[in-house]
Amino acid sequence: MAIQSIRLFGDPVLTTKASPVEVFDKELRTLVSDLTETMKNAPGAGLAAPQIGVALRVFVWDVDDELGHLVNPTLDLSDELQDGEEGCLSFPEIRYETSRSMRVVAKGFNMHGEPVTIEGSDFLARAIQHETDHLDGIVFIDRLSAELRKAAMKEIRESEWFGSATAAGQSPLIKVSPHSTRGLGI
Repeated sequence: MAIQSIRLFGDPVLTTKASPVEVFDKELRTLVSDLTETMKNAPGAGLAAPQIGVALRVFVWDVDDELGHLVNPTLDLSDELQDGEEGCLSFPEIRYETSRSMRVVAKGFNMHGEPVTIEGSDFLARAIQHETDHLDGIVFIDRLSAELRKAAMKEIRESEWFGSATAAGQSPLIKVSPHSTRGLGI
């Protein structure tokens, strides 16, 4: 078990779709262990493999004293929605109201390759959806309205951690239109 560094927004691995796990071996069990230790150390309620630079479909969670992991998840989401404050270990100190499904049924495998089904509501449903988004290259600010996303990007650009990520060459690409945006650009 080893605590890994968490990739910050701007790292391309966070916006790249992760590959399915095909081999359930000691390496996968070590990955689950590393994810768990890193999440607990942060501390966080969930952590996906891409957040530590591993582009595989694996995540862990720690919600309401329930510690778990899921490999190659597929989700069945309720139509009923919940709004709630959401943050992310890859966006330190950034939190915004984000809409998610109220309930989720997640199917996948454990680290030994055995099929599992996880049913969750409220915060567990939110965490499972958030971490599965990471596996699909989606970060939580992608779920925000245009207005909130603009505010989030401003807050990110002004944050201390963004400056250190930029210095390390991990800044997000922000495209500037060659056309007049009449002040509407980010």
